[in-house]
Amino acid sequence: MLGLEFPQINEVIRWQNIFGSFNKIALMACAAAVIGIGVFLLAGNKDPLKAPKGIRNLAETIVEFIEDTIMQTIGKDGLVWTPWILSLFVFVYLCNVPGIIPILQMPVTARMALPLFLAVVVWIVYIAVGLRHQKAGYFKHMLWPPGVPVAMKPLVGLIEFASNIILRPFSLAIRLFANMLAGHMLLVTFSLLSAALFQAHTNKFLLVPMGILPLFMLIFLTAFEVLVGFLQAYIFMILTCVYIGQSRHSEHAEAH
Repeated sequence: MLGLEFPQINEVIRWQNIFGSFNKIALMACAAAVIGIGVFLLAGNKDPLKAPKGIRNLAETIVEFIEDTIMQTIGKDGLVWTPWILSLFVFVYLCNVPGIIPILQMPVTARMALPLFLAVVVWIVYIAVGLRHQKAGYFKHMLWPPGVPVAMKPLVGLIEFASNIILRPFSLAIRLFANMLAGHMLLVTFSLLSAALFQAHTNKFLLVPMGILPLFMLIFLTAFEVLVGFLQAYIFMILTCVYIGQSRHSEHAEAH
């Protein structure tokens, strides 16, 4: 009756390729990397003796936020990881942002490929860190927490192996992907509903005013997605730091 036709799922989460298999999602991911690098390169070129302002002030604020909040999860001896965590945080956040930008309206992280790739990178890093700091004892602490009865070790070892080695990277990726995709689908739904009500050809006096309700919801969800994009980047980094912290110290692994 309203002429509302929801597009096929491929039209909502997939874009046509620009060339080869390179599409706008890949283009936005590249743009996120370039913007992140550009911000800190420009900030680094400013005179460090002068009071920070403009882009340098923005860069220093981000660095201080990472050091004062996220990096505390690893501890002071883990501050060496700050540049990598900072780069990853900025990249993930910039990949989340396009979901609320008109015309783009699609978070890069709403496609499983990028979250899964980032999760695998994190997985490789924390395994490598564990082997470097704990040697072979890393897997012992991971698979058999202290106090486990000998009879229970096979079962506990199997569960811990599945949890830490197999499921952890997938849960890290799916958490980011699912939240960003859900927000994108909600925005699409309320956008289509608002447009259909405002463009109704029948019962205009009733339907057009009703279009204000989904429009307000669309505005609210758009503002909410700004927060969600930041929180998802923050949670991804917090978990990354937790995993690295556990890998660096056997007591972390034992507490786990």
